[in-house]
Amino acid sequence: MDATAAPSGQPTRRAGRNLPAALLVGMTLGLSLIAILLWAPRVLVGVIAVAIAVATWEVAKRLREADVLVPRIPLLVGGQAIVWLAWPYGTTGVAGAFGATALACMAWRLFDHGLAATPRNFLRDTAITVFVVSWIPLLASFAVLLLSEPRGNLRVLTFMILVVCSDVGGYAAGVLFGRHPMVPAISPKKSWEGFGGSLVFCVIGGLLTVTLLLQANSWVGVVLGVGLVFVATCGDLIESQIKRELGIKDMGTLLPGHGGIMDRLDSMLPSAFVAWLVFTALL
Repeated sequence: MDATAAPSGQPTRRAGRNLPAALLVGMTLGLSLIAILLWAPRVLVGVIAVAIAVATWEVAKRLREADVLVPRIPLLVGGQAIVWLAWPYGTTGVAGAFGATALACMAWRLFDHGLAATPRNFLRDTAITVFVVSWIPLLASFAVLLLSEPRGNLRVLTFMILVVCSDVGGYAAGVLFGRHPMVPAISPKKSWEGFGGSLVFCVIGGLLTVTLLLQANSWVGVVLGVGLVFVATCGDLIESQIKRELGIKDMGTLLPGHGGIMDRLDSMLPSAFVAWLVFTALL
């Protein structure tokens, strides 16, 4: 979330969204998640499951509007299996549920018009379906895997804080200093100055949170901060390109000032995986 240069070379000052509504919704969601993580961390598994179901429905709806027939029922059921099995069975549960979901979606799409009908666009639709399974429930499951580890609630809180740091740093630096577009063909509002702001905020946030919340070595915070800036930015760009190809602005309309649930998860999902990887390897 950052601004880039206007045609005259001056940075744009407009966010392109209802900023007061976005701030109110963002603060409400953030405080609610912090309260859950601190006082009822297991509830977060249910919150993640609901968010993933809504996000998957949003993406599937948009894809079907573009005549990409992703099989919604096995996609939704399989996504829930991936998330819920991560808690008791760890990576084994995630891998098993992911494989079963992918196969179920392939079979569903193969026969969804009956045994006598020839499938249309089977390869395209199943490939996109497996992409959606990987993009949403599979990446989300790493937040559940983080939660199940020692002091997992604080590990999840740490990576969430860093994603917010990346967003805030990128937005502030982009609005104030953004003059050099980063990837104008994908996201015209992203600037290199905004990326620099994200990097500074995220590294500082990583140093503070890893040191104060997790009582771990500060260099772990630096590694995590740098890694999350890159994947959070990449996650945002991936969704931007998908929306560009579909010809839409937002995946949904559920959250005023933000769009849909998926529009809030685009950076969180890959960040959950990288946070799990860094913490598992270095803590």
